[in-house]
Amino acid sequence: MIARRELLSAAGVLALMGLTGCAFPHSEDDTVENRPELILRYAENQPEDYPTTKAALDFARRVEEKTNGRVKIAVYSGGELGAEQSVIQQMQFGGIDFARVSLSPLAEQLPALSVLQLPFLYQDADQMWRVLDGAIGDEFLATLDDMDLTGLSWFDAGVRSFYTRERVTTLEELRGLTLRVQESDMMSEMVRDLGADPVQVVYSQVYATLHNGEIDGAENNWPSYEAMGHYEVAPYFLKDEHTRVPEIQLASVPAMQKLAQLDPSFPGIIRSCARESALTERTLWAAREQNAEQNMEDRGVVVTELSAEEKQKFREAVQPIYQKFEAEQKLIQRIQES
Repeated sequence: MIARRELLSAAGVLALMGLTGCAFPHSEDDTVENRPELILRYAENQPEDYPTTKAALDFARRVEEKTNGRVKIAVYSGGELGAEQSVIQQMQFGGIDFARVSLSPLAEQLPALSVLQLPFLYQDADQMWRVLDGAIGDEFLATLDDMDLTGLSWFDAGVRSFYTRERVTTLEELRGLTLRVQESDMMSEMVRDLGADPVQVVYSQVYATLHNGEIDGAENNWPSYEAMGHYEVAPYFLKDEHTRVPEIQLASVPAMQKLAQLDPSFPGIIRSCARESALTERTLWAAREQNAEQNMEDRGVVVTELSAEEKQKFREAVQPIYQKFEAEQKLIQRIQES
C-alpha cells in the first residue's frame, strides 16, 4: 500500500505542474532569469478588502521579497478555490498550498482544538495572544501535523457578543430569550447554560427573523453586526465578549517539501513571513473592529458593558461545558493562568 505521505507528495508535484504559468502569465519582458522558480496558490474565502485577504497579500509580498523572487504566491480571494472544508481537503493532497481557515472545520478532525472555542476562555485579547504566540500556541499548531497540514500562524477573527431587540443588561435579563447562534453544538450549549433558547437560522435570514420578532437576538462581532445591518432591528449590544476564536494560516506538506528542495532556508522564511503577516492581519482587524463599534455608537446603538461581578456570573453559568473537557483540564488551566 502506498503511504499517504507519498500520495500527498505526488499530488503536490502534479498540482505544481498544472499551476506554473497559469497564475502568473509570462510577459514579453520575462526572461528565464527573472521568472519565479516556484508558483504556489493561497486560498482565501473573504473579499479583497477584508483584513485576512490583505494579510494574505502581505504574506505573498514578503515571501517574494525574501526569496529574491524565486517563489511567488498567487492569492485567490472570495472563495474562488472552494469552501473551507474543500480547501482543507485539497491542501491535504497538495492541490492548494496555503490558506487561512476557521477553527471549527479543523476541530472536527482534531477535537483538541475545540478547547480554543470554549466561552470566556480568556480575560481579554492580550491574554489570548500571549497564549497563541507562545508555547501553547505552538503546541496547537504542531497538532496539525496529524492532519497532514502545517500550522503557520494565528489570525484574529474578533470577539463575539450578544445583541438584542430589547435592552439586556444582566444575565438574569438574558434568560428566556430566543437567540440565534452559529451552527455549533458548543455555542448552542453555551446559550442554554446561560438560560436562553438557542436557534440556528441561516445567516442571510437573521435580519428578517429579528425584524419579524421570531428571535429576540443574535451574537456576532462588531464588523458583522454593522455589515449585515442587524443594528437596525436589534439596536442593543451586550458587550459580554463570550468567545474569542482565532483562525489559522496553513501550509500544505507538499508545498513545504518543495520549498525545502528549492532552498533549505525557504521553509523558515515561510514561517517568519506567516507570523509577520499575522501581525498585519491583527492590526487591520483591530482597526476595522474599532471603526465598526464607533459607527454603531454614532448610529444610536446602546452598548452595555458588564461589570466584573456580572461577567463572573456569565463565566460560572457556562462551567458545565468545561466539565466535558476533563481530559484537557491541565491545558485549560495553563491557558487561563497565562
